[in-house]
Amino acid sequence: MEYILKGMFGEKSLTKVVGLFANKNEADAAVTSVLKAQGMIQGQARVLGPQDAKISHRDLFGRTLEPEQHGIFKTVFFAHGITGLAGALAGLLLFAWFYQGNQPMVISSPLLAFIAILGFGITFGLLLGGLVAMRPDHVWLITKVRSALTENRWAVIVHPTDAKQTVAAKEILRQSGAEVLRSL
Repeated sequence: MEYILKGMFGEKSLTKVVGLFANKNEADAAVTSVLKAQGMIQGQARVLGPQDAKISHRDLFGRTLEPEQHGIFKTVFFAHGITGLAGALAGLLLFAWFYQGNQPMVISSPLLAFIAILGFGITFGLLLGGLVAMRPDHVWLITKVRSALTENRWAVIVHPTDAKQTVAAKEILRQSGAEVLRSL
């Protein structure tokens, strides 16, 4: 499953893991521990504090929570392309099923039925691609982080690149006493 998702998204890190802490010392210690995990490199874990809640959205979230700006365009392109093709295939299969089942509306006007069913399949596929590209799970996480920062808490944001790093980051943050949040 992870292989399919990596093909649809342009970012290397599909998941965000966040640990919310009451003070800076705990957050700094957690970042140090996370960066010692196998395969982690500098830049995959960052600390945000209450002072960062006052930074503009672009500076704070554009660089810290979504550091792979170049990958977002690829995500939009591939998500729409893959889901649009999947929608077209679903529409084609639905048309074939109706045609084989002697559906009167399809049999009486097969070309118009083909165009309509295929068109709706592509349209719904592209809509799904838009939903996937918007990454609603990231929006939820960003909102939680901003709320925590305005409450004078500290956040450790980890950008794991695979499932092993995700599990390791969650476990390290949990052992550090953090409230752990994760995107899909």
